[in-house]
Amino acid sequence: AVQLVESGGDSVEAGGSLRLDCAAVGFTDNIRATAWFRQAPGKEREGVALIFSSTGGALYTSSVKGRFTISRDNTTKTVYLEMNSLTPDDTAMYYCAATTLSLTWEKRFLRSMYTDWGQGTQVTVSS
Repeated sequence: AVQLVESGGDSVEAGGSLRLDCAAVGFTDNIRATAWFRQAPGKEREGVALIFSSTGGALYTSSVKGRFTISRDNTTKTVYLEMNSLTPDDTAMYYCAATTLSLTWEKRFLRSMYTDWGQGTQVTVSS
């Protein structure tokens, strides 16, 4: 199994930026995709960004397009989420997740498709 460790969460003012890190420890060769999810109090957990292991291609939910960028460093087995122009609506616990399953477009951000999860890192954006 793979252990995922997130870091980088913080409290920032609206308009600020943060970079979240997700470090993978263990056997990672069978991971097909890595994603960032977030969950705010009283709301469902939602997919934010996804990166495919084979191609490096990325997908984003509409609300973060143009503001967030997901990337990876294969030498350190780390996935990043660069977040810019943050607003209070971005306040949430952010989770890194990985899957060994083959994703379809319809299931790309389905929580049950992801086989490994990190512990979460808190992002708080004040107005």
